[in-house]
Amino acid sequence: MDVTQDMSVISLLTGASVPVQIVMALLLFVSFMSWWYIFLKVFAIGAANRKTEQFERDFWSGSDLNALFQSAANDRHSTGALERIFEAGFREFVKLKKQPGIDASAMLDGARRAMRATYQREMDNLERHLSFLASVGSVSPYAGLLGTVWGIMNAFRGLANVSQATLSHVAPGIAEALVATAIGLFAAIPAVLAYNSFTHDIDRLAIRFESFIEEFSNILARQSHR
Repeated sequence: MDVTQDMSVISLLTGASVPVQIVMALLLFVSFMSWWYIFLKVFAIGAANRKTEQFERDFWSGSDLNALFQSAANDRHSTGALERIFEAGFREFVKLKKQPGIDASAMLDGARRAMRATYQREMDNLERHLSFLASVGSVSPYAGLLGTVWGIMNAFRGLANVSQATLSHVAPGIAEALVATAIGLFAAIPAVLAYNSFTHDIDRLAIRFESFIEEFSNILARQSHR
């Protein structure tokens, strides 16, 4: 049998034992899913950054708060996370301000709680699927190593029926086993890089959201005394 043909990638995949093939199939599926989530998060975080910058420009340009609130309320499905945080806080503030006998601190606390609740929902949405990427990055190399160990065991087990062991007898089996490790690394490396990048970007957005909550709370504190 032609050794070169046996060492081709397709032959290594199809010639591996059933347990190793199962491991490789799972790793390929996980790799596909991680790449799908990576593309989703790239667009989601990019859109969040653009909408946050746009709303910050509109807010700090001196626009009327009531006009900003009406714009956010009328176009809620296309607004960004920061705009929804603003809408929740201002809505609660206006509602409490209409109640007779309520003091300024209660209005401010209510607005802050509303903004914090919306902030948590927005952060949960931004962090969605990150745990999957983290799991892929940490587990895939070990799953690939499991397939490699199993394949090498099969390769050496096959030497029991050979009177004289040579490299040509064990090389295909070992190569098949090492493919599992390669697929595991192929799945893990992009997932780890993407997870670190997304976590950094989301942390920066979280800081901007929290800073806005504090600054907007100061604005509401001044308005509560009017």
